Amino acid sequence: MPSIRVPSIRTLVAPLIALALLFQSWPIAAQQRTQKPVLHGRHWIAITGKPLAATAGSMMYQKGGNAVDAAAAMLAATSTMWDVLSWGGETQALIYNPRTRKVIGINALGVAPSGATAEFYRSKNMRYPPEHGPLAAVTPGTPGGLMLMLAEYGKLKLADVLAPSIEMAEGYPMERDTANRIERDKDKIKQWPYSRAVFLTHPGREREAPDEGEIFRQPDLAATLRKLVEAEARALAAGKSRREAIMAAYDRFYRGDIAQELVRSTREQGGLITMADLANWRPRIEEPLSVNYKGIEVYKLREWTQGPAMLQALNILEPLDLKGMGYNSPRYIHTVQQAMNLAFADRDFYYGDIYSPPVEPIRGLLSKDYARARARLIRPDRNDPNIGPGDPYPYQGARNPYASLLKNWHRTGSQGQERSAPPTTFLKFKETFRAGTTTVEAADAEGWVVSITPSGGWVPAVIAGRTGVGLSQRAQSFVTDPAENPFNVVAPGKQPRVTLTPTMALKDGRPFISFAVQGGDTQDQNLLQFFLNMVEFGMNVQQAAEAPNFNSYQMRASFGEHESQPGKLTVNKSTPPEVRAQLERMGYTLEFEERTSGPINAIFFDWAHGSFWGGSSNHGDDYGDPG
Repeated sequence: MPSIRVPSIRTLVAPLIALALLFQSWPIAAQQRTQKPVLHGRHWIAITGKPLAATAGSMMYQKGGNAVDAAAAMLAATSTMWDVLSWGGETQALIYNPRTRKVIGINALGVAPSGATAEFYRSKNMRYPPEHGPLAAVTPGTPGGLMLMLAEYGKLKLADVLAPSIEMAEGYPMERDTANRIERDKDKIKQWPYSRAVFLTHPGREREAPDEGEIFRQPDLAATLRKLVEAEARALAAGKSRREAIMAAYDRFYRGDIAQELVRSTREQGGLITMADLANWRPRIEEPLSVNYKGIEVYKLREWTQGPAMLQALNILEPLDLKGMGYNSPRYIHTVQQAMNLAFADRDFYYGDIYSPPVEPIRGLLSKDYARARARLIRPDRNDPNIGPGDPYPYQGARNPYASLLKNWHRTGSQGQERSAPPTTFLKFKETFRAGTTTVEAADAEGWVVSITPSGGWVPAVIAGRTGVGLSQRAQSFVTDPAENPFNVVAPGKQPRVTLTPTMALKDGRPFISFAVQGGDTQDQNLLQFFLNMVEFGMNVQQAAEAPNFNSYQMRASFGEHESQPGKLTVNKSTPPEVRAQLERMGYTLEFEERTSGPINAIFFDWAHGSFWGGSSNHGDDYGDPG
């Protein structure tokens, strides 16, 4: 009888040990070096998408302003620089008030204008409102949000905060990315006369967009911003308070001559916005949502954003030993990915405007018991491409009025249409899915903290006449079919559910981290991983901002045709072959990128030393200025 060779224990265990050491050493390597240094500040810190805009924020501190003043100046500057947004876009913010020791939310998202109904868009053979053009616009929110924040919580005048932006509107050297974006989209820009006049500075030349470093001038926008300052000055001269004077500027934008020109030119170009739409809209101060993750209170804006999806994912992940799985091991990636799939499926069906019926079941969605029930759906060895929304209503003592819609949900909308798309189609889908905005982070020694994710009015934007204001494209995030999401059906006066999602975390009742990222439907994916990088794996704020992330495309996109790519996963090029192979066996289709963190901006509060730590990923131009 031939002898049978039995493998030794060492032979069997060695590959497992090597694999375990690989997963242990990978995070250590990730933590050793960063491409950008940590920003250390003692008195204040200001971080945003462009260095010039960060300088605008630091100037406010030097004038005696607080973090709200600095954040407002950075918001104004990035809007003026077309850092993937404009003055006609929307602003979402979280503010920590040291006097009340509470986090408050700012909802400065515009609404669908008069006539913007599901029937209207369907009559034009549109499944969703369009990606670009005047029919993509909701009412401008950024001017109102900026002035509300400044009036309620700032210290400086509007004239101080807008001074850097007025100077930029009169002329600033345009950076390469924006200049190239204009050139790439010039055919769309040529459809709208006011946009053509502003953006295409070299008509008839082969390259009609501005050159990199060219002084880009926006005289109409500069005039609009000066009108706001003039309104404030007149009110102050008439004996009005600082707050009343800022709100006088607000009225000029939304009810005065600026509003009249904005409405006239928008309707001239085929848009729907009316004077009543502008006058009736207002920004709101809200109480945000929060969950406790292992003793840390994590705050997000309400369910008119996608922010609560991160809170839901944290609830699902909290009982699990993520650290024990190993940073970016196959098990870790799969587990976090599945938690995100569950949370985002709920986002896709249940999130929408909280000020319009029906009422979202947010109490059930954020229930820890509901999270445990959802977690039981995770298959440990396989991705589930058919995961759908759950039923949170029993977890808030109610029956689901939309239970019948859930049964057929996978057959609604554009779910699955792109599953077999060729690479060029996927690249276009991915670009839309991950479309970026900018972020603003600010903090000061008094204790004020601000986190903002503004957006809207990106290139190619419709410029509203002689206002110089680029209109939002946010209406595309609505749906027209209630079966797809009964809470997010387009209607006049209604807010679309947005991807924009600033974040704050408090520990022991004090600010712990303030963080945000741009990137469409990947925002809360990247923010979740950033948070876990710090809390579970001990990375500092810069290491966590640069560390390799993974991104899923299984949720429905909030833009374009709202497609999805179940099982598709972007992972970092540094992902080891063993990890790639195991993920593929789990049913994932992988694609690879060199930088996968997203352009995260963040502030860590070092209470032991009384300082700020600023982090800004190596993904783009984002950076900050500490003091």
